[in-house]
Parts: sequence; C-alpha cells; structure tokens
Amino acid sequence: MVNDAASPWNIANIVTMIRIAMVPFFAWALLVEGGDDTTWRIVATAIFVVAAVSDKVDGYLARSRGLITDLGKLLDPIADKLLVGAALVLLWIPLGEVPWWIPVIILVRELGITFMRMGMLKYEVMPASRGGKLKTVLQAVAISMFLLPRDGFEWFTVIAWVVLMAAFVVTVVTGVEYVYQGWKIRRDARAGTRSV
Repeated sequence: MVNDAASPWNIANIVTMIRIAMVPFFAWALLVEGGDDTTWRIVATAIFVVAAVSDKVDGYLARSRGLITDLGKLLDPIADKLLVGAALVLLWIPLGEVPWWIPVIILVRELGITFMRMGMLKYEVMPASRGGKLKTVLQAVAISMFLLPRDGFEWFTVIAWVVLMAAFVVTVVTGVEYVYQGWKIRRDARAGTRSV
C-alpha cells in the first residue's frame, strides 16, 4: 500500500536513485580498453552485483518502514530495467559476447510486461510471480558470470551459457504467463462491468 505521508526523499527511494546513478559507472568500467581489462571487468561486475543486491535492500526498507511511495513504485522498475538492459546491450553490441536475439527478446519482454502491468492497475495490481522472481535471480547470476573475465576458463563460460539460457527460457515463459494473467484480469473485469 502506498504511504501518502511518506516523503519521496526517503531512504528506500534514495537507495533506488543510487542504483540508477551506478549504471553509467558500471558501463564505463565494463568498456575500459574495449572490455579487455581484467581489473576493470571485475570492478564492473562488483558494481553490477552491488546494484542488483540493492534492489532487495530498497524493497525491504520500503516495506518494513512503511516507505512505499508512488515515486518508489515508478523508479524501482526503471532502475532494474536500466541495469539489466545496459549490461545486456553492452555484452551484445560493443563486446559481442552474446548474440543479438538474447538482449532484444529479454528487453522487449521486460518493457512489454512493465507497461502491461501499469495498464492493469486500473483493474488490479499484478504482483510478481514466483517465476518472475526466479527470472530476476537467474538474469542477475547469468549477467554477473558473463561480466567476469573468462579467458582460460572454458568450463566457467559453459556454466555461464547454461545459466543465461535458463534465464532466457524463464523470462519468455513468465512473460507469456503474465500476458495470459493480464488477459484474464481484463476479461473478468469487463464481464463484471457488463453484468452490473
């Protein structure tokens, strides 16, 4: 529930804003020397992991302290999409470490479902599903593994690909589930309206 009395400049929202501000620093660190500098790849990975973990921190702070605000509900998904989107696009275009269809399909799904859930607010709130939460974890783990230097560690690259493909499959499947759920909510709401 949104707390109208909570200031938008609360600790939970500040953590979210810091996460957004970390994205350009993450991108810069990843692209130092064309992404071939081992030290900066590790720095970029550390920034990504800290930013990803902060998503849980701001959510916990908002819920436990009654700091849920409209600003926080707007900024949180933006921060998530910026971080994951930046990582996937950079691993695709300048670095060429993942094929185009992985970031494109994941980002289309993420943005599409985000807009759909916002549109469904006039009917009811669509909470994150267990599959959606698993998707988030798998994406974070897979991206973290791809960000790390992997030269000479073929086995690690294989594991990274397995996790990334698992994340991709769960992302697509949960996207279809959300669309079906949204369709049912809209259908039931319209049926209820007609029956009144």
